[in-house]
Amino acid sequence: MSSVAVIDYGMGNLHSIAKALQHADARAHVQISADAHVIKTADRVVFPGVGAMRDCMQALRELGLADVINDVARNKPFLGICLGMQALLTDSEENGGTACLNLFPGHVRHFPDNLTDAEGRALKIPHMGWNRVKQKPHPLWHDIPQDSRFYFVHSYFAAPDREQDSIASSDYPRPFTCALAKDNVFAVQFHPEKSQTAGLQLLQNFLRWDGAA
Repeated sequence: MSSVAVIDYGMGNLHSIAKALQHADARAHVQISADAHVIKTADRVVFPGVGAMRDCMQALRELGLADVINDVARNKPFLGICLGMQALLTDSEENGGTACLNLFPGHVRHFPDNLTDAEGRALKIPHMGWNRVKQKPHPLWHDIPQDSRFYFVHSYFAAPDREQDSIASSDYPRPFTCALAKDNVFAVQFHPEKSQTAGLQLLQNFLRWDGAA
C-alpha cells in the first residue's frame, strides 16, 4: 500500500486534494500532515497551496517545512500544485518580491495588465476556469489526451530559466508554463482535484509513478 503525505502548512484546500487522491486509488494511505517524520517517511508527497506567496514561505519556515520539502523533493515522487508549484521556483514578484525554495531556477511573474484575446476582448486577472494544456512527453501525462482541459485559478505564472524544466504550457493569451518537471518532481499550476477526468488520471499516474522520467 502506497502512503501519501499532503503537506499541511495552513494554506490550501487540503481535504479536497486528499479526497481526490483517495478517489484516484482507494488503496492509498493519504495523510494530511505538518509532521516532518510523516512527510519524510511517506512514499509520495503532495505540496498544494493557494493564497499569497509571502504567507506561504513564512509558514513553511516557521514550521520547519522548507528544509523538509528540499529534502523529500530530491528523493521521492513529489507533486506540487498551484502555489505549491510556484513556491518551487527561485522567487516571486508577489508581495513586492519573495524568495522561494529554488528547486527550479526561475521566477514567478504577474500576468500583464490589459490582456486581450485575439478578437481584442479583455481577459480577466486572475486567469480562472478551464484551459487547454499542451504536453511534452512525461509519464504523468499517460492516458491524458493532448490539449486536455484543466481548471486554473491564478494571477501569477511560472517563468523557468531552463526550457527543459517546462513540461507543459497553456495560453492566456500567450503561452505560459503550466507544469514543471525535473527528476522525481512534477508540479502543475492548475488544480487536478478540480479537473474531473483528466485531473483524476493525472493523480492516478502520480500514485503509480516511481519518480523516473
